[in-house]
Amino acid sequence: MAAKIIKSKQAVLGLFIILIVLLTAVFAPLIATNDPQEIDPRLKFKGSEALYPLGTDQLGRCVFSRLIYGARYSLGISLPTMLVVAVLSIFLGTFSAFYGGIVDRVFSIICDIFMSFPPLLVVLSLIGALGQGIANIVIAVVFSVWVWYAKVVRSFVILEKKKGYVMAAVLSGCSDMQVIVKHIVPNILPSLIVYFSTGVAGMILMISGFSFLGLGLESGVPEWGAMLSNGKAYIYSYPNLIIYPGLFILLTAGGFNLFGEALRDIVSPKEV
Repeated sequence: MAAKIIKSKQAVLGLFIILIVLLTAVFAPLIATNDPQEIDPRLKFKGSEALYPLGTDQLGRCVFSRLIYGARYSLGISLPTMLVVAVLSIFLGTFSAFYGGIVDRVFSIICDIFMSFPPLLVVLSLIGALGQGIANIVIAVVFSVWVWYAKVVRSFVILEKKKGYVMAAVLSGCSDMQVIVKHIVPNILPSLIVYFSTGVAGMILMISGFSFLGLGLESGVPEWGAMLSNGKAYIYSYPNLIIYPGLFILLTAGGFNLFGEALRDIVSPKEV
C-alpha cells in the first residue's frame, strides 16, 4: 500500500499537509515568535512586522503565535478523540455483528436511540453538565458520535463474517476471539482506516465549531475555533482575525480529506 500511496499525487499532497500541521504542532515553541497568551493592550490591532508576522488581535496578542499553538489544541483534541471513537466503535460494532441475535438487536436499538439525538444537542447537554475543558470536550464528542462509526463497523463485519475464509477458520477450530482478532478485524481494517481518516477532518471542524459557539476550551486558549469566535466582532474592521484561523482549519481538514479520499481509491479501486 505504501508504494500506491507514493504514486498517488492526491495522497502525497494530503499527507504533506498533514505532516506540515503535525510538525507545526510539535515544534510550536520553536516556530512561534511570542507567547500566544501574552496580553499587551498597547499593541492591539498592530500591523505585520518582524516580531508580529500577522499582527496582533484585540488584546495585543500575537496572531501568528496563536495560530501556531492552535495546531496543538486542534490536533491534540481531534486525533485522541478519533482514536477513542475508533477503538470503541470497532469493539462494540464487531462484537455485535459477530454474535448477532439478541446482542445485535439490542445494539441496533441502542444505536437508533443515540442517532435520534443530533450530536450538537448531546454535546451541548454534556458540556453544560460537565463544564468546559479538554477532557470534558473529548467525553462529549465521543458520546455524541461513536454510534455513527460503530454502525459502519457493524456493517463491515456482517459482510465479512459470511465469507469463506471465516467459515474455514471456524471449522479449523479457531476460537471466536481468534477469528475476530486474526481474521475479521485485519481484513476490514484498511477500509476502516479510510473511514476514520476522513473522520478526523470532520472532528476538527466539529471541535472548532463548538469553540466558535463558546462550547470549547476556556477563554483565552489559542484554539482556531476560539480565535474565529473572538474575531467575529471585528469582521469588518479587522477581517484577518477570522481569515487566518479559518484558512488553517480549511487547510488541515482538507489535508485529512485529501488523504482519506486517496486511500479510499487505493483500498477500493473503481472498476473500469
